[in-house]
Amino acid sequence: MSSFRPLSFILISVAAGLAAALLVMQFGSNLDPRPAPSFIAETTFRGAETGPVSYAAAVEAAAPSVVNIFTSKVTLERHSGLFDEPVFRRFFGDRFSSPTEEQRQTSLGSGVIISSQGFILTNHHVVKEADEIRVVLANGDTFPAEIAGTDPETDLAVLRSAQSNLPVITVGDSQHLRVGDVVLAIGNPFGVGQTVTMGIVSATGRNQLGINTFENFIQTDAAINPGNSGGALINAYGELVGINTAIFSKTGGSDGIGFAIPIALAKGVMDQILKQGRVVRGWLGIAGQDLTPELAATFGLPEVRGVLVSAVLEGGPADQAGIEAGDIITHVDNRVPSSTFEILSIIAALPPGTKVQVQSLRKDKRLKLEAVISERPRIRTGD
Repeated sequence: MSSFRPLSFILISVAAGLAAALLVMQFGSNLDPRPAPSFIAETTFRGAETGPVSYAAAVEAAAPSVVNIFTSKVTLERHSGLFDEPVFRRFFGDRFSSPTEEQRQTSLGSGVIISSQGFILTNHHVVKEADEIRVVLANGDTFPAEIAGTDPETDLAVLRSAQSNLPVITVGDSQHLRVGDVVLAIGNPFGVGQTVTMGIVSATGRNQLGINTFENFIQTDAAINPGNSGGALINAYGELVGINTAIFSKTGGSDGIGFAIPIALAKGVMDQILKQGRVVRGWLGIAGQDLTPELAATFGLPEVRGVLVSAVLEGGPADQAGIEAGDIITHVDNRVPSSTFEILSIIAALPPGTKVQVQSLRKDKRLKLEAVISERPRIRTGD
């Protein structure tokens, strides 16, 4: 196609340009010299409800207190061979079994320096059965640590180190977290090194997930992956609000559903471990079942409240108080348990030796019984 234009088109264009220039010269003095208004609104931050543009200050405050934890343990492994075949073992038993060999298994996790005395909070499953524990600071310094105590029922552990002048994290308030609050997870995912991810509080008070016996999780969409366990969940001010513990995932990686133990719960567990070497909880000695609308209708209850006792341990506090399987506990003192998790939590919070009034329904009879709480037996996990 030709790029030329007719001469008449060129002359018309030149004339139009000269006319425009004359108009500018004539009326230019009347134009407003001020710049045109901008249609891009300026961002202003007002009040405490608005978060910062960057969370670098929060990370700088908290990151030095978050450590990598490397553990190792020795296991005995048997090399399979002909002697281990079922047919061979049937005739010769264990006389010719394959020899065993010591193998050292390693794993990694994270932790948070919580005290100037060298105490570090982490998860129980991070250090479970470990023969050797090494802690690595964010600056690369490495030192050994030992287990001061663990609580498998909340998946918490406290480590002790002789190291001095450790950077201690600032503890925040987990009891007033709100859904939508910004939180950051700091840890060592997949062993790549200290990593920070950001999200919000997705939910609080998550329980009955089947992760721990006692659950009161902060749920967050901040990415949490293997290796983050035991690391810090901090708020926008760099304060510790939770200990990252678990994820819900169909792939093994982060699907945006992570769980952290509130620092209020973790601190209470740590204080008991350091004061008395273990966590002491109340115990009634029953197994319970949540009431359903169908069960409530069967027992003629006007509402679905209470817990059905499915079993009673012989000689336990409930048995001594006269509680029987099939009873429906409607009150513990003045509290009304609505689930087995709730009655477990109510009883666990009571010191051993406490007397409680237990109201229950047995067939058509309403009973008031007194039980003396005893100490909950510890779970043995090999640690």
